[in-house]
Amino acid sequence: MKLLSSLLKFVQLTSIKNNIDESHALGHSMEVLHYANNIFMDSIFKYPEIRYQESVIYTSAIIHDMCDKKYLNQSDGINKINHFLTNKLNYNEIDKINQIISTMSYTNVKQNGYPNLGNYQMAYHIVREADLLTAYDFDRSLIFHMHKTNSDFLKSYDNALDIFENRVLKHHSDGLFVTEYSKRKGEELHNKALMQIKTWEKIISSYERNSFIL
Repeated sequence: MKLLSSLLKFVQLTSIKNNIDESHALGHSMEVLHYANNIFMDSIFKYPEIRYQESVIYTSAIIHDMCDKKYLNQSDGINKINHFLTNKLNYNEIDKINQIISTMSYTNVKQNGYPNLGNYQMAYHIVREADLLTAYDFDRSLIFHMHKTNSDFLKSYDNALDIFENRVLKHHSDGLFVTEYSKRKGEELHNKALMQIKTWEKIISSYERNSFIL
């Protein structure tokens, strides 16, 4: 429990220091952790090796965005993560965490494919897929783009819509899910995302139709 508390505090403080917005900060880390736990529990009998890799899986899920190059230099981020984890986990666990969080991003996978992590391959997929599942939240994407565009909502909406049409809604057709849990949950979240987008379309149309003055 002490490690969990320390990890969440590390994410909180690192996010504040590096101006990491809420779409990739503490709340996101918690959501990825929950999905990682769900995938882990659903997959443990099919992939028994992960039974001994919980600390690597859950730690990677929590801290994966604390070296995201959208917000900070990745090497610097990983160095700070390594320093933080020293004396909390063993060398092999820290090394595997480094390999997972530095290669799990959508862009990295599309450009380089999956790394070969041997006995930790499924641990890698669990963390990677947990992060992918959170990407289906259209509102989260809006928040991220509003942070990037200085709160220009319509521009953020267009950017988020483009990301969903060309990336998120293609997760299944691109074969990015390996585990059965993520395949099932991904379909559910895919449909939920479409409903979110339709709701925003109605809201935007209502404001345009009625010419509200704000």
